Amino acid sequence: MSEITGGCLCGNIRYTIRGDLQMSAVCHCKNCQKQAGTAFSTIVGMTPDMITIEGEPKTYVDSGDSGNVVHRKFCPECGSPVFTEAGAAPGMIFVKAGSFDDESQFTPGMHFYTKSKHAWLPLDDSVPAFDTVPG
Repeated sequence: MSEITGGCLCGNIRYTIRGDLQMSAVCHCKNCQKQAGTAFSTIVGMTPDMITIEGEPKTYVDSGDSGNVVHRKFCPECGSPVFTEAGAAPGMIFVKAGSFDDESQFTPGMHFYTKSKHAWLPLDDSVPAFDTVPG
């Protein structure tokens, strides 16, 4: 059983993840690009019972390409994006891997929404890539 700790830039939000992650990915959708302020968002997915959260994130309600609601959760003090809950993936919580205390604990299992990937960004051919969300 693995354990991952992390939090926001100012330390107002902290979390501990216990157990085996259900997925890890790099999302290249336009909304993740804007929310992260960069070319993509690195995320890991799990069931909510696997994570303990300290602090109270603020939520911005967004919508995905599917039209489903996306709750983007961030620190109200420093603005760091930390969690996402997506209507397209009920019963899952996604944690921004950039908020890990030890970034070496993240390895991408796939890339998705590569249809909106920045042209200058090469991808590793050994990691599966999808134009939208697989499934």
